[in-house]
Amino acid sequence: MNQSDNRTVGKSESNSKSLVNTLSFDQRVLHTDNHTIVVNKRSGDIVQGDKTGDAPMADEIKEYLAKKFNKPGNVFCGVVHRLDRPTTGALVFARTSKGLSRLNEQFRNGTPKKIYWAIVEQMPKEKSGRLEHFLKKNEKQNKSYAHTDEVNGSKKAILEYKWVASSDKYHLLEVQLETGRHHQIRCQLGQIDCIIKGDLKYGAKRSNKDGSICLHARSLSFEHPTSKEWISVEAPVPNDPLWKFFESSSTKK
Repeated sequence: MNQSDNRTVGKSESNSKSLVNTLSFDQRVLHTDNHTIVVNKRSGDIVQGDKTGDAPMADEIKEYLAKKFNKPGNVFCGVVHRLDRPTTGALVFARTSKGLSRLNEQFRNGTPKKIYWAIVEQMPKEKSGRLEHFLKKNEKQNKSYAHTDEVNGSKKAILEYKWVASSDKYHLLEVQLETGRHHQIRCQLGQIDCIIKGDLKYGAKRSNKDGSICLHARSLSFEHPTSKEWISVEAPVPNDPLWKFFESSSTKK
């Protein structure tokens, strides 16, 4: 999972076709100020445009900001980092070029703190641990492969995980990334047979009905680009019985 993306979506006119309902989008906004906006990404949302032609979140956010704050003309929205399309959770965008530049620097340096929740099919052998692999991306398959030793074209990937709770069939792990590689959590957890529920690409038994995978960016903390205040947000889990069970279970521990 890539930590940083320096591409600026830039300033553009709002599409003639409405992309967002302001009241509905309000519920997804976890934080906003003059320089940043943090949104709870839904499964299926794309962060920036791709070959599918589907409307990216950046365009939705520009329209939302224009409507919400009655902004005439162009609205800026800069992509800072990304989440895979089937995942959910906290995602920060920049509302100014200054904010984008400074947030990009933070993410390149690994300053922000990101906590992920993953619902997996099998309990890990150890309830907590640190995983180190070398990941190599297969561009044609859009998939990463884990290696114990460095191979040509691979990048070192490190994460820490701990068990949080279990249901009859599934287990909730909390994951913290030390690096940000393509499909890192999905690939590394799969390597220890903790396959994420619904993630067919990395070996799940079956897909989720909505096409999601059970990987959620639960919390995000970063330094505000101008005030230097530490901003921390927590993203509610998807409206799904299993997710709600684990969210409730985590608060009882």
